[in-house]
Amino acid sequence: MPESLILDAEAVLWSAERNDLKGHDLLVVLHGYGSDEHDLFALRTYFPQDLVVAALAAPLTPPWPAPGRSWYPIEGLDTRDAAGITAAAEAVLAWLDEHAQGAASIGLLGFSQGAAVSLQSLRLAPQRIDYVVNLSGYVTPGALPNDEELAELKPPVFWGRGSHDEVIPAALVLHTTQWLPERVELSGRVYQDMAHSVSEAELADLRVFIDKQRERLAERNS
Repeated sequence: MPESLILDAEAVLWSAERNDLKGHDLLVVLHGYGSDEHDLFALRTYFPQDLVVAALAAPLTPPWPAPGRSWYPIEGLDTRDAAGITAAAEAVLAWLDEHAQGAASIGLLGFSQGAAVSLQSLRLAPQRIDYVVNLSGYVTPGALPNDEELAELKPPVFWGRGSHDEVIPAALVLHTTQWLPERVELSGRVYQDMAHSVSEAELADLRVFIDKQRERLAERNS
């Protein structure tokens, strides 16, 4: 089993004062392999100004010469240890417990590795996360104790991926395609001619999805 991971709270980028979170909707973003907390933080300009965005820094460093950071090791394209993904998700949940108290709602948005960790976090704590945005990511194979609870709650998940994405193995895409609809309220789209990236069309769809979730959660909390 991998050692417990701890996220660097000082590396987190906030779109608002971290101590002014009470009553605000929070979107936590998790970057992909070889990137860092600055990458997805730039997407905050696509979201409403009153949505608080927190960009986390992954806890690991990829082997040289890869740049940036990683959430879990990858030994070749087809080797992704589920235990490492779960350890990263547990670290995200621990960070939420310490730094997201008082938020009116919590959404997770991840790209690639960050999306896999976001979905794993939802599976570990389905009552803790209000929705997940999966950009070019996948569901980790293998059962988790709260998967049945997840299927009962069916939280909203947006899944966007490119038709020309050759980074995520086809077997994981197929697994995700089969696994998600039975356990979450799934919406999303395959973007034609897009590779392992994010497009303007996807960002527009993402904004609609997040706006819809905020309206739903506002009604729930009123």
